[in-house]
Amino acid sequence: MTEPTDTQQYSFKAETKQLLNILIHSLYKEREVFLRELLSNASDALNRLRFETVTNRDVLDLNAELKIHITLDKDSRMLTIQDTGIGMTKDEVIENLGTIAQSGARKFIEATKDKNTDLTSVIGQFGVGFYSVFMVAEWVRVTSRSFRKDDEAVMWYATGEDNYQIGHTDMSERGTKIEIKLKEDAAEFAEEYRLKNIIHKHSDYIGFPIYIGEAKEAVNKQTSLWRTSKQEVTEEQYTEFYRQTTLDFEDPLLHIHMATDAPVQLYALLYVASKAERGVFSLRKDDGLKLYTRNILIDEYNKDLLPEYLRFVQGVVDSEDLPLNVSRETVQSSGLMPKLKKVLTNQVMRELENLAKNNAEKYQAFWQEFGLYLKQGIASNPVDADTINPLLRFKTNLNPETWSSLEEYVSRMKEGQKEIYYIVGEDSKSVLRSPHLDYFHSLGTEVLLLTDPMDSFMLMGLHKYKDFDLKNVAQAEVDTTQKPKDQPEAEKIADIDFNSLVEHFKQVLGERVADVRASTRLYQSVARLADADANANPELQRVYKYLGKEYEIPKKVLELNPSHTMLKDLLNLEAGSELQNIIIEQIYDSSLLVEGLHPDPSSMASRVQQIMEAALKQKSG
Repeated sequence: MTEPTDTQQYSFKAETKQLLNILIHSLYKEREVFLRELLSNASDALNRLRFETVTNRDVLDLNAELKIHITLDKDSRMLTIQDTGIGMTKDEVIENLGTIAQSGARKFIEATKDKNTDLTSVIGQFGVGFYSVFMVAEWVRVTSRSFRKDDEAVMWYATGEDNYQIGHTDMSERGTKIEIKLKEDAAEFAEEYRLKNIIHKHSDYIGFPIYIGEAKEAVNKQTSLWRTSKQEVTEEQYTEFYRQTTLDFEDPLLHIHMATDAPVQLYALLYVASKAERGVFSLRKDDGLKLYTRNILIDEYNKDLLPEYLRFVQGVVDSEDLPLNVSRETVQSSGLMPKLKKVLTNQVMRELENLAKNNAEKYQAFWQEFGLYLKQGIASNPVDADTINPLLRFKTNLNPETWSSLEEYVSRMKEGQKEIYYIVGEDSKSVLRSPHLDYFHSLGTEVLLLTDPMDSFMLMGLHKYKDFDLKNVAQAEVDTTQKPKDQPEAEKIADIDFNSLVEHFKQVLGERVADVRASTRLYQSVARLADADANANPELQRVYKYLGKEYEIPKKVLELNPSHTMLKDLLNLEAGSELQNIIIEQIYDSSLLVEGLHPDPSSMASRVQQIMEAALKQKSG
């Protein structure tokens, strides 16, 4: 290699400078992660080259072995990592090595401000990629030549300070070479035994040979973990492979290792993460599974192998049934894809059912992170509802702190109960005070509490479980002849007085309500809003609201509790007085608020103040 020509100097952006400063000047317990990062990058470059050569034979060094070669010079503290992968052009070097996502750098920097933070775990959590090399390097020189025969080789050089240099150079072979001048306190990484240990720990299953020095035998196993028999793989190996491919240092909640010959031939190793949120520096930048054919990566983010509601599943799928010359575009239209999708989906759903059955605590952790996706599945794929239903979990009015399946709810149903009752609201605390629950509370009937915005969408596809229809308590027909045995019946307002009060409510509220009438199912609450049309769809109303679409507050029937003390006291106020009128307004607005339908809750503030002033005036008088 000759000295680079037309060298230009570039400046790192502010966030990248801060990140490099942290890496260079902080002490880490496990700086070895830099080697895992560089080997992972080399493996990706080799995979991309192998895919390129499936359809393009006009490649520099076409017959060169696909490999990673590490050389050491202990005396001069030099470590060199070279691959025969796809290589980079000058523009690609600037894009890949000269910049880092500013938002990502900021998040990493914020995480390091906590003095109690273990920086080793932080770098593992965020995965700063190539830049982790500066934990051990005085300087780094990257030389790369693209697979395209006419492209010049390019050199990138940096010390971790404010600037880096780029220029053209000579390099006859295809691929990328990274030369690292190790710091004095990082000299251990110029020891062959140390590098071998790191490779066995982190990179054993990279699918290309890794050679060290003059050795003719590869250090790593190279066998794809997903093609290895389950009996030969340990839990530690499953976890380490997951960490290698995602840079998530938390253990996955679940792994699924499968191999089938019929109806399709495939190998798969799938994972469910412990958290739904993907780290900013995660290796996986998008949803989708890695799709291989005969160990060749043909699609980094395939979204057709699982339904969208299982997009949280990560991992690898490898099928020899796909032709080698398939392109990323044509694979989507391959007739094999629906078969692969069906097999994989069935297996994932079975594994989740087994987790729910055998480890309730772990499944609860899964549900709290990923339950939203399954609800979306019912909303968008109603035909899959029967498959998803057993995995759903709900809190109820009788068990508000624990999660229950629909099967558990059914097992606790009262004798003669023919429907599964639910209530939709804004949050679990307020919904428990809903007047719609008065009747059900009084009889000890269990009701599902649906307080997630996605629940309204889910209900568009969830109408039935086994032989039981799901019914909103606000619309449910109830047997009002059943009275709570332990609760004496309160004295009702005389009919003539109550009818007069109803007329005054109608006069004050006008066209905002469809009707005002007595309720036969309120015990504790003063009023409730009921649908004027028995066939109305309150869930659809909420869907429009959550989508931000224009919607009119539906005219509802205001039902009043003829036994409630508040209405009795309301009768004692001067008929048509300002105070009586604003209390009527407040009863209606409070009912809207409980329903989650009030368009402007803050508008009630002045009225509430008036009511408080009147109450204080009466008390002082």
